[in-house]
This record gives sequence, structure tokens and C-alpha cells, in this order.
Amino acid sequence: MTLDPKLIHQSFALVEDSAEKVTGHFYALLFLEDPTLRDMFPPMMDTQRDRLLSALVQVVHHAHEPHTLVDYLQQLGRDHRKFGVRPEHYDTVGRCLIAAMKRFARPGWTAEMDAAWGAAFQLIAGTMIGAAQEAAKTTPASWTGRVVEHRRPTASLAVFTVEPDQPYPFKAGQYAAIETLRWPRIWRQYSFANAPRADGLLTFHVRAVGGGWVSSALVNHLRVGDTVRLGPAVGNLRCDSSSMADVLMVGGGTGIAPLMAIVEDMGRWNTSRRVSFFYGVRKSTDLYALRALEHLRDRCPWLRIVPCVSHEQGYRGEQGMLPDVLTRHGSEWADWAGHDVLLSGSAPMMRATLARLVELNVPSARIKFDAFSEQTDIYLGLKKMEREERPSPARKVLTSGPGDQPLQQAPERLPERHPGRRNQASKSSATSSEVGSDWQVSTNPSIFSSGSRA
Repeated sequence: MTLDPKLIHQSFALVEDSAEKVTGHFYALLFLEDPTLRDMFPPMMDTQRDRLLSALVQVVHHAHEPHTLVDYLQQLGRDHRKFGVRPEHYDTVGRCLIAAMKRFARPGWTAEMDAAWGAAFQLIAGTMIGAAQEAAKTTPASWTGRVVEHRRPTASLAVFTVEPDQPYPFKAGQYAAIETLRWPRIWRQYSFANAPRADGLLTFHVRAVGGGWVSSALVNHLRVGDTVRLGPAVGNLRCDSSSMADVLMVGGGTGIAPLMAIVEDMGRWNTSRRVSFFYGVRKSTDLYALRALEHLRDRCPWLRIVPCVSHEQGYRGEQGMLPDVLTRHGSEWADWAGHDVLLSGSAPMMRATLARLVELNVPSARIKFDAFSEQTDIYLGLKKMEREERPSPARKVLTSGPGDQPLQQAPERLPERHPGRRNQASKSSATSSEVGSDWQVSTNPSIFSSGSRA
């Protein structure tokens, strides 16, 4: 069964303004038709509704890119095994989803659109079911991990390592959903901080945030000997080993975890490509992983580390917001436009950095990032920014303070796909992806939202 991208786009445009009502009505219909499905979901459904909407947007905006869409759906199908989803559930989901979309569509919804979504859901279900069944031949639906190390570099941060009960396949740069015994059925995504190793151990960096159920449990209550559940590895933040370009890595706070894993992996095969690693935090006390990075540099002579601190005047190293620091180094040390770029951190930090990279003429095709539930919004904003006319060379010059080098004016904001949901997202961010709330953005607060991926 094939997708009709044109009809999918046209029909989704009729419901996009009511997307939150669509997802809410969908779950009401789903639980009414099959009440047993309610036990698969957490008590609080706000995050789940956001994830459904994000998945819908992925399907709509990659309908014309079948390879990208299939890869996404296959990962989704493998990941849904941990919820206990069975093939017969997909028919119910498809009927309820289309009914919810029709219920809130503006005038103009046609029978052809009905058929287009029916065909689309057959493809979605078939791809997800096939991937799940194939994965079931070799891997479990989820893994149990026993905590073998747990340390607290700061009061709000934990670095812990787990030993899976079975071999756990993943690639450097990917992430996994974690469930704790303290909060059953509530899963949050965290990146691996190490590359695959012979001992099979997995390390994670987690910052506890206000209202973050899982992050607070992992930081404040997890102990050596405790167990957690792990979903399968997902994500596409990887370094292309076939490329010959030098690499720019930009990480904010705990967002450096997947970048550290990628550097560790590169240490096994890279010989000639230079890597510039920008590690941004607010205070120097937040540079909890600097020593580990320096150990990596001792083994990898091609690695250059640039710690930068944004809110500590007495810091002797690089000071400033990450986009500004990148601008300075781009003019003084390297032309970032020719680099492969890997970016990781909170959503506001990534929006600000992506906007500056576009301003510095870095093609979006060279940039890779994983933003979890906000991936689609940020990706679409990046593509729109890149399509717009680039600023003229004669830009206004700003300075961050006395004695600072001139900085380019901050670019216009990356547009958000669902601006009406931004305030809500910031209020509930502690229950979304919980990957660390520290971030660095432009000094102009009106340009980017401050809601993080918590």
C-alpha cells in the first residue's frame, strides 16, 4: 500500500489547528472501544498525547520521503513492544485516529482523504508490525538493567551505570526509554554516554528537574543493586564514518552524553578527522564531565575540547553563550560550513545554535541532532530557516559586555510548528523527556522560548 503525500498534507492541514483536541478525542474513543488498552498507558496522559502528535507530524512531513519514514516507523514498531502492543490493536487504533481527525477537521474533508489515511495507516501498521515481529526473533521487548554504579557529581545530577540482563544492541549516539520501579508505565528517554563495550555496560547522565518523576527517581532514589527497565535503542545521532569532513560537536549540560559516546566510538576508527567539541554550561561547577573528556583527548589526539561557561564572570576559560562562542571560533579557527555537525542538549539550546549555524552558512544536510519529542518541530523550523533569504553581510554588531569581541546580531527565531502549545509544553516539560534543564541560548529572551526538554 502506498501513501498519497499530497492528500495526507492537505487533510492534515484541516486538523492541524485542532491537533490537541484530535489527540484527546482519539484516546477517549480508543479507551471506550477497548477499555483493556488503558492499562498500557500511564496515569497522566499529557506526554502521551504529545508523542502521538509528534508521530503524526513525522508521518505527514516525511510522507514524500519513504526511506526516512520507513526507518522511523520501524524504530517505533520495535520500541512499542515494551508496551505489550499486539498486531490486533492496530486496527482499533487506526479507526479511532481517523474518526478523531474527521471529528475536528475543518470543512473540506473528503472521502478521498478518508481513503488516503486508511491506506497510510495500513502502511504504518504493516511496517511497525513487521519490524516488531522481526525484532522478536532476536531481542526481548525490554531489558532489565541492574545498577552497578551510581554517583552524584552535583546535587541535581547522577551518572549511573547499569548491567543489562541480556546483550543490548545499540550504536554510539542513540538513546533508550527507561522505566523505574518507582513509577511503573512512565518511560523517559536518556542517551547512552558510552559506546558499545565488551562488558555490555550502559552509562547514563541524568539531571533531576522540578516535577520530573523519572529523573528525580533516577538521581535521588536509585541505588547500586536496584533495577530499571530499558526499551530498545533508537535515534539517529551518529557520525558518518564514510565522510572525510572534520566534525563539530556542540553539547549543552547533560546533552554531552551521546557526543561522548560518539567520540569514544571514533577512537576505534578515526585517524585523520579533527573533532572540535564545545561543552557549554552555566557555571564552571557544572563541568562535571570535563575530566572524562580530557581522558578521551589523551587517547584521541585529533580531539579539541572547548569548555564554555555562560554565567560566571570570573571563569578563566571561554565565556559566553554557545552560539556566540561558535561564531567567534568559526571566524578565528575554522569554517564550520565545511564540517559535519552533531548537536545535543535542551530544545531551546538547539534552536538557538541551529539558527546561528544557518546564519554561518552550515547546510542543514550536514547537521544531525536528536530532540526526542520535539524533533519534528525543530527539524521543520530548521528547514524553514534555511529556505529563507540569508541575512546580508552588513549585519548589526552586538557585544556581550565590556571588552568582549563583537558578536553578530542574533538571527530571527526558528519557527515552532505548534506555537500554541509552547506554554503548555514549558509547564509540563519536567514530565516529557527529562534530559537536563540546563541550556545556553542567545542573550535576547524574546528570540527563543525558555521551555526545556527537562
